[in-house]
Amino acid sequence: MRALRILLVTVVVLGGIFVAVDRAAVYFAESEAADRIQVTGATIGSTDISIKGFPFLTQIANSQLDEVDVEITGIETDTNGRRVRISRMNAALHEVKLADGYSSATAARATGTAVISYRDLTAAAGDGVAVEYGGNSKVKVTGTVDILGNPLSRSVLSTVTLVDGHTLKAHADKVPGKGIPGLEGAVRQKTDFALEVGGLPSGLKLRKIQPTADGLEISVAGTDVRLAG
Repeated sequence: MRALRILLVTVVVLGGIFVAVDRAAVYFAESEAADRIQVTGATIGSTDISIKGFPFLTQIANSQLDEVDVEITGIETDTNGRRVRISRMNAALHEVKLADGYSSATAARATGTAVISYRDLTAAAGDGVAVEYGGNSKVKVTGTVDILGNPLSRSVLSTVTLVDGHTLKAHADKVPGKGIPGLEGAVRQKTDFALEVGGLPSGLKLRKIQPTADGLEISVAGTDVRLAG
């Protein structure tokens, strides 16, 4: 009986040591991975990595992680002469294969959400244009146009749609003051705009856009998503 107690205590102690070592290894790996995240053609502000599953050491020995949660803030890219900034992106990566001495990581599949704030959307939309939430899944776009030498400011509620899987398009539902000759065309030229959204990790695609009070929420998903190397 005494020998059994000693064996049980030993197992518990060793198990505790293994868990401690495993968790320490996860913490170190998360820190290292966050520093190595790269997005081709874009600059990023900061990253946060959370590696799921236990034990981690077994996963790393097989060079594949079950699930990794990633948060990237401040993804910036130049597309067609416009600087577009994604405020933050959260993604859940599954079956992440590690290669090249753990310097490269590719997820078999991934899903997540990217958010473009209205401040960043305003900066990308063009000079003299302001974009904010308009309620009921619409955006409010305000622009100033010149009508016969007089500046005229108009605000419109616009629908935002996804075109060709990589471009968001804002189109005014209607323009107030349609009786003024040339007004609608001038306002639409200012307030209707299209932006190509780049800067996502390779393999990740835009799926759906939803205006919210916090910004444009963009659902993303993909396969063979490459995050490093």
